[in-house]
Amino acid sequence: MSNAELGAFLGQWLPRLEDEMHVVLHNEETAVAQHYGMLHYHMGWANEELKPQRYPSGKRIRPMLCLLACAEIGGDPVQAIPAATAIELLHNFSLIHDDIEDGDEVRRHRPTVWKLWGAPQAINVGDGLFALAFAALQRSRRYGVASRTTLRALDLFTQSCLALTEGQHLDMRFEQRATVRTEEYLRMIRGKTAALIGASAAIGAVVGGATEAQVEAFQSFGRAAGLAFQIQDDILGIWGDPAVTGKAAGNDILRRKKSLPILYTLNHKSIGEPFAALLSNQLDESNVALAIAYMNQAGARAYAEGIVQTHFDNSLAALKKVLGNRTEQSMLWALVDSLLHRQA
Repeated sequence: MSNAELGAFLGQWLPRLEDEMHVVLHNEETAVAQHYGMLHYHMGWANEELKPQRYPSGKRIRPMLCLLACAEIGGDPVQAIPAATAIELLHNFSLIHDDIEDGDEVRRHRPTVWKLWGAPQAINVGDGLFALAFAALQRSRRYGVASRTTLRALDLFTQSCLALTEGQHLDMRFEQRATVRTEEYLRMIRGKTAALIGASAAIGAVVGGATEAQVEAFQSFGRAAGLAFQIQDDILGIWGDPAVTGKAAGNDILRRKKSLPILYTLNHKSIGEPFAALLSNQLDESNVALAIAYMNQAGARAYAEGIVQTHFDNSLAALKKVLGNRTEQSMLWALVDSLLHRQA
């Protein structure tokens, strides 16, 4: 499967997805114009004055996985548009709330919603997106999706909502703890990152008419890919090329982020103690270089890359249960493979 074919698919369906999201997030009532304006701002459709303007708005990976899974199982991606929309809105709900809970002031190179309008309004904006995500999924009937199919998709969608909150709960708890085991971290990202990616593929398969065994395989494929994506991000957050990532060298170290390579080093029997002492001090470029040296000595990068490869292999194996010999030529695998080998 060539990148050109995948590009053609994305070029055809991304605009359809965007159109549906605009329909779901449209409201002309003057009294709540600011509320919807803030929603549009977060989605990259408005400026700080809430006037229409386009900004970078993310890769839309999750909804594209949904549409691709539907297509690969033999369904019509048109019917999966409402589900894909719901998935993207749910993802953005989680981003708004994460920004508040983590105190992040910038997302996609712009001030976050809470930074501009305060935490109470931002919480409400996130709640609005959460509710609208369910409203989006319930539009499936308008696209010819049977009620029984929509209910099965809704079940998977609801499960992923709960998993997101569980993952975020663990993430926030970890910030208050001096030590976190790598196994605990992997449990956290199964909820915070992998669950929705798994649900994206599974829901697309459901809409496409997959059997229950096929749905389970698609979900396993997405979960494993999601774990690999997150750990690849962890690697890039430390060893990524600043010229490519657009972030400072060792960015996650500067943020004292409890990513997998950092936790692995903190738990190392001989390197952990001096590494922890270093992180407890004020960090600058020279300290970051020393921190990376400690991590290299501990073998943190090789460990993380091994975990990525394991989940990469698991993802491929799960997809082969459905697609067989055509797996590695499928558009679905082309998208995942490109993301797992990205440099930013």
